[in-house]
This record gives sequence, C-alpha cells and structure tokens, in this order.
Amino acid sequence: MGHRKHSAPRRGSLAYRPRGRAKRFVPRVRTWPSLSSGSPVLLGFPTFKAGTIHAITTDDREKTPNFGKPLFNPATVLAVPEAEVVGVRLYARENGGERPIAEWRSNTGKVSEQEKIIGGWREMLGRVTRIAGIVSVVPREAGLTQKEPIALEMGVGGGEIGSQFEYATKLLGKKVKFSEVFKPGMYVDALAITKGKGFEGPVTRFGVKRKQHKSRKSVRAVGVIGPWHPAAVMYTVARAGQKGFQQRTETGKRRAKDGFPPSSLCGPGSLAAIIVLSTSLGFCVHRGMSWRMTPPSRRARPVLASSRHHSGPSSISLGSMMI
Repeated sequence: MGHRKHSAPRRGSLAYRPRGRAKRFVPRVRTWPSLSSGSPVLLGFPTFKAGTIHAITTDDREKTPNFGKPLFNPATVLAVPEAEVVGVRLYARENGGERPIAEWRSNTGKVSEQEKIIGGWREMLGRVTRIAGIVSVVPREAGLTQKEPIALEMGVGGGEIGSQFEYATKLLGKKVKFSEVFKPGMYVDALAITKGKGFEGPVTRFGVKRKQHKSRKSVRAVGVIGPWHPAAVMYTVARAGQKGFQQRTETGKRRAKDGFPPSSLCGPGSLAAIIVLSTSLGFCVHRGMSWRMTPPSRRARPVLASSRHHSGPSSISLGSMMI
C-alpha cells in the first residue's frame, strides 16, 4: 500500500452523538451557573437573532498584546423584547434525582389564593435545592409573525434559597427587561437550534474525503465501514443522516451595547437591540448557525450568564459598526 497516505485522522467530532433533530424549536438548558454571592437575579433571557455586524471595539483585557488598541470583531445583533415571568417552579432532590415539587403560574387562581400557596411554599424551603422562573416572550414583538408566546424555564441564582424565593415570587406576573439581567461587559453563553440542512451524505455531514476518480464504484461514500469481525458497524463510523437543526452552545460571548435600530433590521416598533461580541476572531466560523439578516431566519436564542461573568464596569466602546 505504498500509494496510501499514512496520516488518516478521523473525520467528524464524536462530541455530538446522536446527531438527530432537536425535539423543540426552543433550546433546552441542562445546567445553570451557580452564583453564590450577590443579590438574586435571573440567569438567562430569551432573545431573537437579527443579524451579524463587524464592530470596532477597544480591547480592555489587561496583559494582552492588544490592550487599549482598537479591534475589528465580529458581533451579533439580538432583538430582545420584554419577557414576562408567568410562573415559578421549585426543585428538590428526591429518589436519586432533582425533581419539581411545586409550580405556580400567574394566570391561575385569585390573588388571595396565590398568596396562600406561596405562604405554604415557605415552609418547604428546607427541601428546595433550586428555584426557576417560567419566562414567556412574544415573537411578534421582535418583528416575527408568530403570535403564540414562547415559554421556557430560566434559572434563578445569587444569594440563598430564601432570597431567591422572594425574588422569584415578586417577579411573578411582571415583565423583565434584558438590561435588568445582563449588564454591559458581562460574559454570556448563547444556546440555539442550528439551521436545518436535511438528510446529507458523509462527505457533507462529517467532511469525509472524496475517493479518487475511478478508484471505486462510488466517490462520495466511505471506503470501509468496518472490519470483517466484529461483523457490525460501529457508531463512530461516518454515515449519512440528519445535518443541522441540533442544539449547540457557544461560550465566551460578551455583551457590548444596546440601542434602537431602524425598523428595517428588527421589525416595526421601538425594539431594543443588544450587540454581543465574540471574544476570539473566527469563533463563529463553520458552526452551522443561522446567520442571516432577513427576519424569517431568526431563531429563539436564550442567552444565559456564564460562570465567567464580568461583574465590574464595562470599558467596551463601540467606535463604529459596519453592516
């Protein structure tokens, strides 16, 4: 086999298996960061991606070669309508796992009944391990055509369980702004469902190299899918199947600035937009995300605070923006 190259690394990552379609259009947050100090706050916020731009920023990271110099960074524009806290959920560890033990929504029952239920919850706070809020957002307020609200769970962190409980119950039935949760300069993580590509072959799906012309019967198929024995195809072999419409997480984003863009970008109305910067150049390349400026391609993207959050004042300054 003198003609065969000796370097043959595997194609495709084994980190995301199985590569099936997401169950919901809205991503699922499996782990929330733990904030032991500070006042209680929501750990996430639902947003809609409006497009991408390039922003000239001033690097405020000390001990870096570019400290104090202007940088040309890729940035993301998010449309962020106000979110309403429509419910509160309490979790406790039972039967070897964390399970919800109580839940209340703002549109059920009278105010007196709600206060009675919340008063009974205070007696079981000793069992509670985590508190979450059910947040609802209306896509039409972000310039989309969908009227039905999108509801998803957002964690509550900071302080003790008792203070988190009082914070969550006070927000019940009220609206929250993005600026009340995330401050400029904070590091956040973005979760979203990638753009669906349908059924693709192994060359497009995993980057398998095409075979030489006339070397085999097929060109875009895997040469060998397994040994004679064991007579089975392992899960690590690149095969054709679903590509895209899968949940992915991008870490290390930084909130830069908010403003009110023209209606041609984010739909009608005075809708606030948040610019989120990538902390490293080329971070968003080849991620399969929906990076388009047209409103139909926006995805519901909950943004949650990372454990590397920046609590100090921000020194990011946007010099100019290129769309």
